[in-house]
Amino acid sequence: MPQFLPRRVCLAATLATAALLSLPAALAQAPSWPTRPVRILVGFPGGSSPDLVARALAEPLSQALGQPVVVETKLGAGGNIAADQVAKSTDGHTLGVMINGNLTIAKLLNPKTPYDPARDLVPVSLVGTAPLVLAARADLPGNSIAEFFAAARAGGDQWNYGTPGVGTVGHIGMELLKARSGIAPVHVPYPGNPQVITAMVGGQLNLSLLPPALAMAQVRAGKLKAIGVTSAGRSPLVPELPSLAEGGIPGFQLEIWTAVAAPASMPAATVARLSALVSEIVRTPDMRARLFQQGWQVAGTSSEGLANRMKSDTALLGGVILMQGIKAD
Repeated sequence: MPQFLPRRVCLAATLATAALLSLPAALAQAPSWPTRPVRILVGFPGGSSPDLVARALAEPLSQALGQPVVVETKLGAGGNIAADQVAKSTDGHTLGVMINGNLTIAKLLNPKTPYDPARDLVPVSLVGTAPLVLAARADLPGNSIAEFFAAARAGGDQWNYGTPGVGTVGHIGMELLKARSGIAPVHVPYPGNPQVITAMVGGQLNLSLLPPALAMAQVRAGKLKAIGVTSAGRSPLVPELPSLAEGGIPGFQLEIWTAVAAPASMPAATVARLSALVSEIVRTPDMRARLFQQGWQVAGTSSEGLANRMKSDTALLGGVILMQGIKAD
C-alpha cells in the first residue's frame, strides 16, 4: 500500500519546492550594485573638510560594498563643478561629498549654474554639521554678546566683516545676522578664510563668521576674540562659547554641513542602501571621533532627513539672497 505523508508535511514540501523553483528568478531580479569601483567626487582641494570627509568614508564604504571606492577631486566654482558632474553622471557608480551651498542655494545665487540641486541631485545622507563662530578683532569692545552687539550697532557702517567670497555661507549668514541684530558692517570679500583671519589680526577687518577650528586656534592664541556660536544652543565642538541666540539675538540659527548626494538618475533602492550604509558608518565610535576631530558633529541621517535639511536651508538662506539681492559669478 502506498505510504501517505501527513497533510502539513506535504504542504510544507510543496512550499519549499515552489521557493526553490522561484529562487533563480528572484536572484536574476535582485540588484547586483555595485558592479565596479564607486567614485566620490569632491569639489574642494586636498585637506579641505569635504575632502577629509570623503576620504574617511571611502575605506569603510568600500568594505561594505565589496568594491573599491575612489575619491576624485574636481575643483572649481565653490564645489559646483563637481556637483554638476555628479548630477550629470549616468554610470550609476558616482557620488559626491558636498557642502550646504552645492545642495541648496547654488541656482539662486547664480541662475547660470548648470544643475538644479532639487531636480538633478538626490540626497543620500547628512554626514556632519557645525556652527560658525562669530569672531572679532581682539581689541574691539564688549566682553559679552550684549555688550559686543551694542558696540557693533554704534559702529554702524564704519565696521566691516570679511568672508571667503560672495554667496558663501559666511556672507549670507552675516547678512542674516545683520537683519536679526540691527548691526550694519560692510562686506569685504577675500579669496579664503586664511586671508580673512590675516586681515582681522592685522586690524583691517572687524568681524567674521568662521569655522570653529580656524577661529578657536586664533582665539586661544590671543589674536582674536570669540563672541558666540551660530547654533541654536551651545555646541560640543566649542562648549565654552554661548550661542548668539541665548545671548540675546532672537531666532538666529545657522550651521554649515557636509553631505553625500547622488545623481537623480540613481535607482531608489540603491540610494536607500547607500543612505543606510553611510549613516551607519558615520555613527560608529571610531568614525564619530574622527569626524569630531575634523570639526563635525555627526548627523548620519536618512535620505529623507537630508532632503528636509536641504528644503529648510534653501528657504532660510534663499530668503536672505532674495532680500539682499546677492549674486555670485
